[in-house]
Amino acid sequence: MWLHYLFSILTIIFALVAVEVKDLFKSILAFTIMNVFLSVIYYLIGAPYVAVFQLSVYAGGVTVLLLAFMHVRGGEEGEG
Repeated sequence: MWLHYLFSILTIIFALVAVEVKDLFKSILAFTIMNVFLSVIYYLIGAPYVAVFQLSVYAGGVTVLLLAFMHVRGGEEGEG
């Protein structure tokens, strides 16, 4: 049961880091780590198919799309 709390706290921390950090690459990295932890939470609560979907689509596919966008955009710094 304590693993649920640990991964929930880590997911929230990395979600906040992904939103608040100014560097785009670090934000994408935090987003990826957050999705991996979320996938672990899904697996721990007994939903392995949702965990695999979360890991493959969000932690994999969306991260690749965001990195490709960062490459096309040509910069790493945030605008704010």
